[in-house]
Amino acid sequence: MNKPFAAIISALGLAAALGLAAAIAAAAPTASFPTPDWRATVRELAASHFKNPAWGYSHCQRDYALARELAAADHVTLDDDVLFAASYLHDMAAFAPWEDVKTDHSDVGARVVDTVLKGTGFPMEKIDAVRGAIRTHMYYRDPVAAEALYLRDADALDWLGAIGVARIMALVDPHGGSPDAPKAVAMLMDNLNKVPARVLSPAGRARVPERKAELEKFLADLKRETDDLHTL
Repeated sequence: MNKPFAAIISALGLAAALGLAAAIAAAAPTASFPTPDWRATVRELAASHFKNPAWGYSHCQRDYALARELAAADHVTLDDDVLFAASYLHDMAAFAPWEDVKTDHSDVGARVVDTVLKGTGFPMEKIDAVRGAIRTHMYYRDPVAAEALYLRDADALDWLGAIGVARIMALVDPHGGSPDAPKAVAMLMDNLNKVPARVLSPAGRARVPERKAELEKFLADLKRETDDLHTL
């Protein structure tokens, strides 16, 4: 075989080999890694750290569910990533190690929420919306976006009705510390006086009369049964 012809054959063999390798690579399955389930991570964090009968894990669950219900009733589409993260983490600064007793927990939570969401798979481009919803989740704050509005209204409604009573009375110190029963009743009256007018969404306002009536009835019954709270 002459050298030019041998060179051609060699080149053709190399091309065939390269083509075969490319075909094998194309046919091979691409390695994939599961996307982190950031919602499960956030949910587990809340369940394990937020231990309080008034603003713990169960309160987070109710706020998320009710916010979704209110928005659906108003035909408003929310970013569910933002709502979920904010609902489950809005009270994080009421607990160690994030607590700062010198600053409103809403502001602290908004400032530090990124520290628990980073690395979980949460879409961090949405972190500012989560901050805004956490910062304005209390009824005395003004919401900054739809997710903030519906979280805020859900949170406000959770201070009223039978659940509002259950939350506050669960805080009573059985050893006579603070709050005692009279102080808890004063907190309920304060919620009754301040919260209803601060519920802003149409669907939220529609829920107010029933929950307000439940709280009013409880307080009226309690006064009747305790000599106008003198024997409470």
